Amino acid sequence: MNKELILDVDTSSRQAEQKAKQYFASLYKIVKEKTYAPALTEDFRLWKEHHIQHGSWLSFLSPRRKSNAGHNYSYIQWLNRTGKLDDYLDRSISYIYMRDLGKALDSPDTEAKIQRVAADVKQRLLRSTKGKQDEQSEFFSLVELYRWAQKEDVETAVIWVLEKLRNVASHIPEGMNAEHAQRKLIKIIVGVVLHASEEISEETSPEERARRLDEAIRLGYSYGLTYPFIDDLLDAQVLTDQEKAEYSRVIRAALRTGTVPQVGEWTGENNALMLYIHAELTEAFEYIKQHQQDAQSQFFELAYTFFHSQERDRAKDLSDAAYTNEELYIPVILKSAASRLIARSVIRAPLDQGFEDRTFFYGIYNQLADDFADMFDDTKDGAVTSYTYYLKYRDQRPDLINPYELYWTVIYYLIHEVYHSDAKSREVILSRAINGLKRFKARIGTEQYNRTMDIFASGNPALNRIIQRLVQKADDVDFFDKLLRDQFINNLKNERKLKEEFKKTIQETREQINSTLQIAKSEKLLATKEILVDAANYSLAGDAKRLRPIITWFMGVQEYGFKPESIVPLLRSLEYMHTASLIFDDLPSQDNASIRRGRSTLHQIHNSATAELTGLYLIQKAIQDQTSLDQFDPKAVLKLIHYSSRTTEELCMGQLMDLNAKGKALTLEQLNMICFYKTGIAFEAALLMPAILANVDDQEISLLKTFAYHAGIAFQIQDDLLDLEGDAHLLGKSVGQDALNNTSNFVTVLGQEGAKKEMWKHYCLATEALREMPRRTTFLQHILNYLVNRDR
Repeated sequence: MNKELILDVDTSSRQAEQKAKQYFASLYKIVKEKTYAPALTEDFRLWKEHHIQHGSWLSFLSPRRKSNAGHNYSYIQWLNRTGKLDDYLDRSISYIYMRDLGKALDSPDTEAKIQRVAADVKQRLLRSTKGKQDEQSEFFSLVELYRWAQKEDVETAVIWVLEKLRNVASHIPEGMNAEHAQRKLIKIIVGVVLHASEEISEETSPEERARRLDEAIRLGYSYGLTYPFIDDLLDAQVLTDQEKAEYSRVIRAALRTGTVPQVGEWTGENNALMLYIHAELTEAFEYIKQHQQDAQSQFFELAYTFFHSQERDRAKDLSDAAYTNEELYIPVILKSAASRLIARSVIRAPLDQGFEDRTFFYGIYNQLADDFADMFDDTKDGAVTSYTYYLKYRDQRPDLINPYELYWTVIYYLIHEVYHSDAKSREVILSRAINGLKRFKARIGTEQYNRTMDIFASGNPALNRIIQRLVQKADDVDFFDKLLRDQFINNLKNERKLKEEFKKTIQETREQINSTLQIAKSEKLLATKEILVDAANYSLAGDAKRLRPIITWFMGVQEYGFKPESIVPLLRSLEYMHTASLIFDDLPSQDNASIRRGRSTLHQIHNSATAELTGLYLIQKAIQDQTSLDQFDPKAVLKLIHYSSRTTEELCMGQLMDLNAKGKALTLEQLNMICFYKTGIAFEAALLMPAILANVDDQEISLLKTFAYHAGIAFQIQDDLLDLEGDAHLLGKSVGQDALNNTSNFVTVLGQEGAKKEMWKHYCLATEALREMPRRTTFLQHILNYLVNRDR
């Protein structure tokens, strides 16, 4: 088998290179003879009729408006009000069908699909923008994704890939662009799923559809993983030259033989990173191989061609002035085509010569556009692209092809040779090209843009004048995927920044809360009371998360504007009540736990009687603290104390329910009830107590209760999952305690996969409650994300 694979990948690589050389020869002839210019001039004449506003009074009623990553809601609303949204979505979806799915746009079947998808996206956009004003939007959130997964019955695959993506994000090293690496990985997953969806007919059964979509999600991740952990990693300055050489050898051997070699000895600071990457890529590689079956050789052939062309490009040195045009462009044609062909081959889609040809010819168009946009960054990095090389050697090497002229030649070739002068294809391709120049000009500024054009566009001044006029005047050339791309990168950057700030604030707040919790001892303290105080302080001093008082602090200080010192008694009371509940929970008569907060439980340090009395003592201390909230409306404080007492009562009821359920098979409904009274009610209290002091209205109270209910259940489910699969050292308590106590939990009732589905269901319901809140909910969303993603 290995020998046959070696022959296949080498032969197919040579065949692909021969095809690339023939394509390049055709382009070279056109660019040298400049025969593309007259045809494109006519194309632009036809195209501009739909994109240049003439000087009528109507143009003043519909002024141009630029999209903005921070104002996506208002931009979509503006497109809808001005009647431009339908064309915008039709153009955008058509481009995706052309670029990602390799479709011919003159096909009636493709046109019908584009219209259906555009109508669905429009409905989603208008629903998501309803009532929003100048906010950063999330048109497709985690909730949207999980709702889709529920509809398609692929929740398990989506949960799996979310866990994988989170793990990848945590392993992207400094020196790599984390946001772009994650974006490319997710883009590949989406692309593979789109290909799989296209191959599913209306006659396919729901079960088969779910199976194929599940497989596509996992295959998309498995293939997409190569972008951050092969392509980007080898391009970055993270690994040493020796490590890069060894890593490339491993990859090449895997693609030539179908077997991943064992990783060698990695030394230095990259050891842990490379062991993780090797393990993750090996798992991905084996999954792809397992699902290729008869199509295995096609995947390996394309993957080898892709990697080999990437390596040839990566090996170039900008100081070498002797590269030929073929050496510069053949690898670009090969890698840009292969990367898209793999996305279809990985799902074992049947051969389609039309798709193969369109995709092969199309790839370099996108690559030249991307390299043009990145040329100044690439120059700084010393990277060899057709643009950076031309910039450096154009005066010394008159034989060099101008890559900008080649770009327009490719556009001409696509419109007239590949898409046979189809009007829709011309509309999409030229709109994309003008949009790219407009974005480039906006990013680098008019002065630098003009200097760049003086260098690259001098070969065709007449055509360039037309193009630059269109760059200045043309409207309606925006694309939805660009808006999503900008939003995604922006969101990832903001999310990382907010997470860091959130983590820092959490730690600072936790330290402040810790500093207030210890109960002081007076000189005249009775010996028996001193034992209670010492026992209470022992329990309070453990390595606790302090989630509940932290939530209360954020709600009180950041949302309701309380002075921090005014709610310190409330923070203490919450932690006293929570710690008391844990002391009771750990007793031999209840859960009989030996470790809590990384230390021996209280009854093991003293005895059960002392532990019980300490718990009662802490509850009384909590009530004392609540009565000292003297900076608030006395009626609100009284209402809070009444609520707090009822909450304590319900916590006791929840614990008794839990104890009575030991050894019994519970229904999901019973489990949810126990969970709410045992855990969820405490989250509710952390939210409602500051809200009560702030005298908020009943609607907000109701939404906070809904959020707390679902967030509390999500928290408990993750607790149950961690009891099964967590790290006792990180958790600060023993794992497997529920099994030892014969206690039903979400894992024992639903199974591991079922419990994860239930957790994400409640995550969605909690998030949807937040969306109805009348005030900012960033903190609560962060808390919710923490609850379902935590490892302790």
